[in-house]
Amino acid sequence: MQLSEKITKIMEEKDLTAYRVSKDTGIPYTTLTKILNGTTKSPKIDLIQIIAKYLDVTVDSLTTPESNNVQAAPDWATAKDMRDFKKMLEEDEPIMFDGVPISEEDKEKVKRVMEAMFWDAKKENKKTYGRKKKEE
Repeated sequence: MQLSEKITKIMEEKDLTAYRVSKDTGIPYTTLTKILNGTTKSPKIDLIQIIAKYLDVTVDSLTTPESNNVQAAPDWATAKDMRDFKKMLEEDEPIMFDGVPISEEDKEKVKRVMEAMFWDAKKENKKTYGRKKKEE
């Protein structure tokens, strides 16, 4: 998850607008929106520190990749494979079990399992139907 996505997610959880964060922190609104929309990929550390303090999180929690939450894409995965997977995860349908929506924590667990299954299926597909198989 990118820095901009992490900040946006925390702001949503705390029901904060960019305007409110800008006003309370003294960070110019245009600067903050560029960070939030990803235009500014590497903001100055002092801005990250101000935002982290305001959101009551650590700088590390905003800047450290979450490798333990999401399995990294395999090195054989193409850009199209990554887009396919992202599209699959972004579908905003509720996940139900026996007619009851599951919790956010359980939804994350299901996503991790789905991710592992997706990459396994893609790998098998490439073995069976990929270019190397056709050339043989």
